[in-house]
Amino acid sequence: MTAPLPYGMQLPVQSQSTIYAEPWEAAAGPDDLAAIARVADRSGFDYIASCDHVAVPRRLAAAMSTVWYDPVATLAFLAGVTERVRLLSHVAVVGLRHPLLTAKQYATLDRLSGGRLVLGVGAGHVQEEFEALGVDFEHRGAVLDETIDALRAALGPEEFPEHHGKLYDFEGLGQRPRPVQRHVPLWVGGSSPAAVRRAALKGDGWLPQGDPRDRLPDQIARLGRLRAEAGVADPLTVGAITEPLHLGTPTWEVGRRTLTGTADEIAESLRAYRAMGVHQIQVRFRCRDRAELTDQMAAFGAEIAPHL
Repeated sequence: MTAPLPYGMQLPVQSQSTIYAEPWEAAAGPDDLAAIARVADRSGFDYIASCDHVAVPRRLAAAMSTVWYDPVATLAFLAGVTERVRLLSHVAVVGLRHPLLTAKQYATLDRLSGGRLVLGVGAGHVQEEFEALGVDFEHRGAVLDETIDALRAALGPEEFPEHHGKLYDFEGLGQRPRPVQRHVPLWVGGSSPAAVRRAALKGDGWLPQGDPRDRLPDQIARLGRLRAEAGVADPLTVGAITEPLHLGTPTWEVGRRTLTGTADEIAESLRAYRAMGVHQIQVRFRCRDRAELTDQMAAFGAEIAPHL
């Protein structure tokens, strides 16, 4: 029997870009996040995810908003109100911080949560954010490449990790607590050619950013080619972000791209992702308030997930 397709979700409230935020999120807060995380925990979600921006410049604030909760603090808070769901940074712009600082924060999160961390990383895109923190924006890809290598060492089992690179050089510096996991999964986000190459050569997983269904097969094939050419044999968790979902027949305008219908119809549509080589899907629900969202989440776990 084929194993079910794991499913996770980016949390609402904690990031409120106009691209995806629902109006009700503007007045929501910690109680809403905790309630949603508990439903995800009970409803079989593989992970809940939180984004990362330190500061949003005025020129982008109207589109991006300035509501971006810190992912470490958010996921640590939610670790305390959940039991099994994994905690994903989707994605942490780790190049903005020294890797020892990042390792300290996320190793502690993994320890506090009992080994539930998935570290999702990305290059970032907001130039002013990099400049304010004194980080090279033009070479952020190279910064991320080395940061990933340094994090591999700093999040490994050794109390005194060691890394010697062009940007970072450390040894003889102990950090405890160590992560519960001997190997913290590191998923690389992004859909640019550079991001796909980085995921193929350095990641345990790939988190695409906005790829429509018809583009995913070529991207997945490229991941496989790059890994084969480099002789990388370890498994890679390939992700996909689905279209927005609304179970049932909506009585309000949910958008033309939103998947609607019966549980069987939605399950059949989502099974196509597995057929193209996807290993986990990230879902998002159109909803008008927290109650509608949690109802949709619970229904997804009970009625759709068993048929994936």
